[in-house]
Amino acid sequence: MASDDRDAAGAGDLAARVVSNAAHDIGGFIRAQREAAQVSMRQLAQLAGVSNPYLSQIERGLRKPSAEVLGQIAKGLRVSSEVLYVQAGYLEQRPHGPLRDALLADTAITERQKQVLLEIYESFCRENESAEAAESRTSELRTEEHQRSDSQTPEPEPPTVEQEKADD
Repeated sequence: MASDDRDAAGAGDLAARVVSNAAHDIGGFIRAQREAAQVSMRQLAQLAGVSNPYLSQIERGLRKPSAEVLGQIAKGLRVSSEVLYVQAGYLEQRPHGPLRDALLADTAITERQKQVLLEIYESFCRENESAEAAESRTSELRTEEHQRSDSQTPEPEPPTVEQEKADD
């Protein structure tokens, strides 16, 4: 029984460490982005609509911000909220590409518009992959059918001597 208690405590400690590491990672990432943008902590807190002490706790890894707070911080830093969501573990990393990178870097459209455009683009890609796969399967079936019909078609018999004479 004592072993079960230790196992449960160990699992709880592990979960706490994972959450702490995630909070520390996103906090360090936010700090690096803030410093790169040359924005003070006070300025970012004001832009994001959070208190200065709360932002400080996030950056030091003491708190893990909600998705909503991350979105506000992303706006304050003028970076894609998706970048912060992925860094915090709320979203899975999507494959990079020139179109995706350009969309995420564009400051003329909102975060929501960027997400909608990416979703539309990805749906077109999936649709094209499905169509290509179906076309490939159809082509393979035609090839197999053609090969079967070739093997079933009897070879024409060579003309007999009488037929050759009749042709002359």
